[in-house]
Amino acid sequence: MASSYDVIVLGSGPGGYVAAIRCAQLGLKTAIVERENLGGICLNWGCIPTKALLRSAEIFHYMQNAGDYGLKAQKIEADLEAVVKRSRGVAKQLNQGVTHLMKKNKIAVHMGEGTLTGPTSLTVKGDKGEEKLTAKHVIVATGARARDLPFAPADGKRVWTYRTAMTPPEMPKKLLVIGSGAIGIEFASFYNDMGSDVTVVEMLDRVVPVEDAEVSAFLEKSLTKQGMTIMTGAGVEDLKVGDKGVTAKIKGKDGKVQTTEFTHVITAIGIVPNTENIGLEKLAEMDRGFIQIDPYGRTKSKGLWAIGDCTPGPWLAHKASHEGVTAAEAIAQELGNKDVHPHALDRNNIPGCTYCHPQIASVGMTEAKAKEAGYEVKVGNFPFIGNGKAIALGEAEGFIKTVFDAKTGELLGAHMIGAEVTELIQGYTVGKQLETTEAELMQTVFPHPTLSEMMHESVLGAYGKALHI
Repeated sequence: MASSYDVIVLGSGPGGYVAAIRCAQLGLKTAIVERENLGGICLNWGCIPTKALLRSAEIFHYMQNAGDYGLKAQKIEADLEAVVKRSRGVAKQLNQGVTHLMKKNKIAVHMGEGTLTGPTSLTVKGDKGEEKLTAKHVIVATGARARDLPFAPADGKRVWTYRTAMTPPEMPKKLLVIGSGAIGIEFASFYNDMGSDVTVVEMLDRVVPVEDAEVSAFLEKSLTKQGMTIMTGAGVEDLKVGDKGVTAKIKGKDGKVQTTEFTHVITAIGIVPNTENIGLEKLAEMDRGFIQIDPYGRTKSKGLWAIGDCTPGPWLAHKASHEGVTAAEAIAQELGNKDVHPHALDRNNIPGCTYCHPQIASVGMTEAKAKEAGYEVKVGNFPFIGNGKAIALGEAEGFIKTVFDAKTGELLGAHMIGAEVTELIQGYTVGKQLETTEAELMQTVFPHPTLSEMMHESVLGAYGKALHI
């Protein structure tokens, strides 16, 4: 006999487990199906353990530059095995936290491979054999995986995806990173700080191409100064993998092909949604494997919902979590709960963060996108060198840029590069969600001395009122 629920969530990443918790909070009998680790890629093999690695690299960088702070540190060494062990410990702690949350919220956990047999039914093949589950609603939250190079699939030895890069069998001496999005640049930054000779190849004309052009230019200069080789407008045409290394043929922006030897390669060229062979073929409209949904997560089949990285981007953990809450509340509303009022996600208000060195953060339109959309803009740009806290921290590289609609004062976008900007960006994100204008931001009192004062100065600068530059 099939086990029956109000809601079944297929996948337990930051979208899936959050959706399950919100469903349970709303009084719905909820189950979650997971084939590998509770917490999904983000907690176990993505966002969190990579930040642990990057933190170790950051500390190592500071120790190597202790003299800049009037300190002496000698014979500084990195223990890669210990760094990885710490990262895995952080991931394990958070995985256990999700397990606790499932128990706390009385969510049934079915470990195994889930396959849809209809919009609201599925089978789970796991250690207990095959289970049949049914529900009034099913949320698909199966996430995505790294895309392989067709001519050099990842082998875990010489050609790595993020997964091997987080638990490296050895330190790369000479590393090629293909792709300069957030994942590629974060690993490039980590391994560069840890002592690898790093080359980054990006097909488009600038690194972190989704960011504002000024941010991209600043980052490229900074990474080059740190010793990386950055090749934009370039492509890897062939990889020959051997026992001791990889031979890469790289076509530069000048059209010339050069052959270079590397010990290891990390591919970071995008993602593939985990939507094959789970019964979706006739149940949902698909586009390049991504499930098409309405603003609340509904698919074309009644009772079937989808959230997170298996749906259209941006492919970010916090976007998935927000979609999970939205879908859960919309389901509860359909099931008769009159006290919930779900709101569709505004994709223009989703912040993005890249934890390289220096950090990058942004929300809303770039200056170029705003102009393309027909806006007349006012732009403010304030450098870290003009901020007392940044100078005291020894982190005087970077800037904060704000983009406003010149006619209405609406904050259209904010773009940052520098120390701790991944924490600062939420101030502008809240402002955008509250539909702020420059007037409210100018009248807001920012504490001193803080990095956040640069946010104020950037706004003032857009209107010719900056005080410290």
